[in-house]
Order: sequence, then structure tokens, then C-alpha cells
Amino acid sequence: MSDWLFDLGNSRFKFAPLRDGLAGDVQAMPHGAEAMDAVALDALPRGDVAYVASVASPALTDAVMAALRTRFAMLRLVATQAEFAGVRIAYAQPARFGVDRFLALLAARVQGGDVLVAGVGTALTIDLLDAAGNHLGGRIAASPTTMREALHARASQLPADGGRYAEFACDTADALASGCDGAAIALIERSLRLAGERMHRPPALLLHGGGAPALLPELPMARHRPSLVLDGLAVFAAQAHPQPRR
Repeated sequence: MSDWLFDLGNSRFKFAPLRDGLAGDVQAMPHGAEAMDAVALDALPRGDVAYVASVASPALTDAVMAALRTRFAMLRLVATQAEFAGVRIAYAQPARFGVDRFLALLAARVQGGDVLVAGVGTALTIDLLDAAGNHLGGRIAASPTTMREALHARASQLPADGGRYAEFACDTADALASGCDGAAIALIERSLRLAGERMHRPPALLLHGGGAPALLPELPMARHRPSLVLDGLAVFAAQAHPQPRR
């Protein structure tokens, strides 16, 4: 038996075993807005303690928690804290700061130094963390995927996916990919530049989330950390409930 980490996002459910204080091999599955396929729920692992972070709907969170309750001896649903593991959240009401962003900062803090963390999922989130662990605020915008879906919903002739990035595209699908990806890239680049001016030194840039790979070619300075939220969940588990030495 073992302890497991679960990250229930807005569109994907990711999980990994907790191994020596780190997230092990990550598995991922997509899900709907309010429910998850019963077969997928039946395939979830079993273990001792499940650490769960969720930004999904209450109905979906409850369904996943119910499924995990039959598979684990103990469940711990993680919430954002004002200060934890050397990270101090800037929000006056920390509960309003997404737990996924909170956990990403915990993982970013481990590497040290000033860090700009960009998560590219259903939303594009950007957060600045200084070397002392102070969260200096951030941004939330629509991710490229959400932009494409919103445009398609309002104008069905505009494809919701496809196309290739180009600075000046000569095809509608390419123009959509270039415009939506470009908007995210520009916001990240602006945030990185202004963070450097504010801190008088350039911060490291960490990218995570399902939409990050599409942006990486245009952000060569970025470090790709696809499991950053699960890594932060591992930090939380190690700090909140340290395992006895064997």
C-alpha cells in the first residue's frame, strides 16, 4: 500500500504515487464539467492516504472524493493556506487563491530564487514568487484553448482547434493558433519583463499545465515542469504529515 497525490483540474484529472517526498509517475485522464466516467473512477488506485487538490465543480469533487473514500484509509482535501512551507500568499483572503496556484508555488519555492510561474490549462495563471517566499501577486486570463473554444462558440465557422503558430499567418486556422497562443505568450513575456524590473533581476520562468508544450517553442527561456501542482502536493504532504524514517 502507498500514499497517492491527486490533482483534479477543470478539464483533467492527474495523479501519481508519493515516493520519497516527490511525485512519482504521473497518470492523467480528461473529464467532463460535472462528472467523470465510471470506468475511469473504477480504475483509480488504492492505498493508505490520498492527498487531493481540486479546482473542479463541487459535484465532480464530491464524486471523486466518494470514489477515493472506498479505496483509501484516509483522505486529505488540501486547501490554500496564508503561509506554508516558506511561501506567503499575497491575497488578503487566501481561500480565494486557487489551490492549484498555491501548490505550484510550493513546488517553485523548493528550487529557490525568484520565480515566475505560468500555468496553462483552462485558464492562464501567472504568479510571481520572490526568493524569500513572498507571493507578489499574479494574473488570470483565458488560456489559448479557452480562447479558441469561446470564438468557436460565437462563430462556428472558426475552428476550435488546429493550425500552426506563425507571426503572420496566411490561413484562418493558423491565424487563430497564432493569435491565441500569441496572446498568452505576450502576457507571459510582459509579466516576465515587469517582474525583472520590479525585482532588479530576471526571475526564472516555470511553465506547467496541458497547454504549456504549445507555447514552449516561443518561450525558450522557460523551464517545463508538467507536474508542478503534484510536486507541490508532495511538498504539502511532506510538511503537513511527515513520514517516519524507516
